[in-house]
Amino acid sequence: MHPDLTKARELLDAGDPQGAVRELRARADSLQAGELAPAVRKLAELVGIDELAAAAAALTADPSGPGALYAYGYACIEHGLSEFAVPALRQSLEGALRGGTAPEAKRRLFGRARPAERVVDPRQVLLELAVALEDGERHDEAVELLQEHRDTTGDWPDRYLLVHNALMAGRLDLAREVFEGLSAPDDTWRPAADRIRRTLARAAAVPPTGPTDLRGWHHALTGGLLATLSPYGHDAGMAGRWAYLQDNWDNCRLGLERLRTVLAATGRRPASVALLPDRGSRALGLAAAELLGLPAAPYRPGTPDALVLAYDLNEVDGEVLSALHERAPGEVLYEHATCWTDTPAVSADVCGLLVQQVVAPWEPRMVVGEDGGVTRGPADGRPAEELAREVLAASAEPDEGDGETPPDPPEELARFAARAAATWATGPRDRIRSSGPVRSSRFA
Repeated sequence: MHPDLTKARELLDAGDPQGAVRELRARADSLQAGELAPAVRKLAELVGIDELAAAAAALTADPSGPGALYAYGYACIEHGLSEFAVPALRQSLEGALRGGTAPEAKRRLFGRARPAERVVDPRQVLLELAVALEDGERHDEAVELLQEHRDTTGDWPDRYLLVHNALMAGRLDLAREVFEGLSAPDDTWRPAADRIRRTLARAAAVPPTGPTDLRGWHHALTGGLLATLSPYGHDAGMAGRWAYLQDNWDNCRLGLERLRTVLAATGRRPASVALLPDRGSRALGLAAAELLGLPAAPYRPGTPDALVLAYDLNEVDGEVLSALHERAPGEVLYEHATCWTDTPAVSADVCGLLVQQVVAPWEPRMVVGEDGGVTRGPADGRPAEELAREVLAASAEPDEGDGETPPDPPEELARFAARAAATWATGPRDRIRSSGPVRSSRFA
């Protein structure tokens, strides 16, 4: 094993695959794929991924073969290790452009599997490499790659990938230019084309003001409105997002007040509140119903003019999320704490805040004692009705923050929501996996 991987080997020997993955990710771009492959093989054997272990073993035996490189990169992407795939697929592309050969394999891109030709297809490797870069939110690199090889690419999905990554990199002019030149998509790609069309329409109606305009880019890419910006860490690279948050009742109440601001600014008048079944979402729904003077009832898919509230959509039942993807007439979906590093299956129409890791007010939380020691407090097991009363009794005053973050007054949200009203809350609620062009610090 390569000497730079000593720490990774120690972690693997200790049976710590998560730690080993973090260490390998830190080394992936500085080593050749063949140098990384023995450690990846051991990782795959440790967690029982036979396909990846076999591909890593084959690459170790043939570290410069385009076919072995492609099969290994393919397997890495399949198992959520796209960072490891990038150097392998770059090498495979170089070999494929020189006419390298490959063993029989299957093609992964977008879930389609079919026998591959024995000769490595440069276009096939190129698209998989673009997907691997996209998975790692390396959108600028994906754009440069696809532009460099535009002469060998087609419209769908090739130049669609260029459009998508250009959008996620904040390059609206390029995305618009390439999209307008695409041929009409077939039925497979029509939903993707419609999503791009809606994104470009939102960006034209309310153009983001620059690479740090989190609210502007959030709306352009997801179609949602971001109710609050984090008052901490702006100069430290958070750009309005939270990394870790021990949430509190005041934040929950502030989010509902900002939701009321959005509804007023956009002219939306829900007829009822739809209660999702999990305790946190039900509590928020009951509090919103009281605050807005609306009747509340359990969520029923297709109910028109309903206001649906979730605390964290990643905690909501999958069948409910599937139903929420297609919007009922007049329906508005609010999510209080939206994870921006593991985005939910549907994009909410209004997000209270963007966070990487959140501890809800009723979950066990860290407590600092009088002696400075940190302990873990108990969970709050009260029913949703009592949690809702806590939300209603809380202050709606925003946290003053660190004093170094730009203000986020409700008037600014109201102005933004009014400008966005015509293109807001239309079409399906597509999942957007990338955090887009606004970068924020995150946990490893």
